[in-house]
Amino acid sequence: MAQFRPAITGHGLDRDDHTRADPANLAAMRARPDARLLSMDGLMPHMDGDALVWTALDAVPDDAELVFLGLKEGIPLFAPVAEKGDTRPAYEQRGNRALLMQLAPRELAIYAGARSLVDWHARHRFCANCGKPTTLSKGGWQRDCAKLDTGNGAGTGTGGCGAPHFPRTDPVAIMLIEHDGDLLLGRGANFPERSYSALAGFIEPGECIEEAVAREVLEEVGVIVGGVTYVASQPWPFPSQLMIGCHGYATGRQLTLDETEIEDARWFTRAEIAEALSGSETSSFRAPPSEAIARTLLEWWMERGV
Repeated sequence: MAQFRPAITGHGLDRDDHTRADPANLAAMRARPDARLLSMDGLMPHMDGDALVWTALDAVPDDAELVFLGLKEGIPLFAPVAEKGDTRPAYEQRGNRALLMQLAPRELAIYAGARSLVDWHARHRFCANCGKPTTLSKGGWQRDCAKLDTGNGAGTGTGGCGAPHFPRTDPVAIMLIEHDGDLLLGRGANFPERSYSALAGFIEPGECIEEAVAREVLEEVGVIVGGVTYVASQPWPFPSQLMIGCHGYATGRQLTLDETEIEDARWFTRAEIAEALSGSETSSFRAPPSEAIARTLLEWWMERGV
């Protein structure tokens, strides 16, 4: 599977967890003359061709909220927290994604982690438990609600509850479903014309990956699935998901679509998938783009053979 590394992986950073937990060491990292800040306009990075743009930290105010991304070849990297996050669904961000795909693979992976973190901070400035303001801590890998100030002991202070909050990653199962050598692919209402992709859905609390795959396929297309195996995973920073790629076998081919989730679903032959992956304009469907793990899964399946 090594030759099928999904896009948006391979950042190569030393996350340096020990520095995150040491305020004095973190401050020293921030003060280093070689420390670099990711240049961003809100959540979008400034780019120089296929590379990210980095600047010095000497003009950054001491109270600015910065996330410590880690070390790249020993150099500390930081990213600024945006004023506001992006709550748009992923399909509305296709224009941004197309621009970002110009980045070199490692640069894209570094940006993806930074975007997920700064977007989370921008949208979690208040405690979900008590509603009071939170502050960035552990180099941006945590936010803390200030502890309650009980004042004279009456328990009526103006502080918060002291709850810690951690960056969120939502797990998503994305799956190729096979039957008699054909693959089941579907399309949502917001897909580009002729585009089909692997079925996918969020893994729910109290559910393992295999159960999520079986449930989502049954709900979306009415097909019973067994023999689920893991293939590969990919972070997806729109806003912050972990795509868990799987393969499973269907017990039958009859489809019953949930039209609130799926506009269409079809079984495709190996020849049809090969033609779509080749980019042919005469193919029966348009394959997922290179940045999507669904593309990686299709390439893996083709290489895997019958």
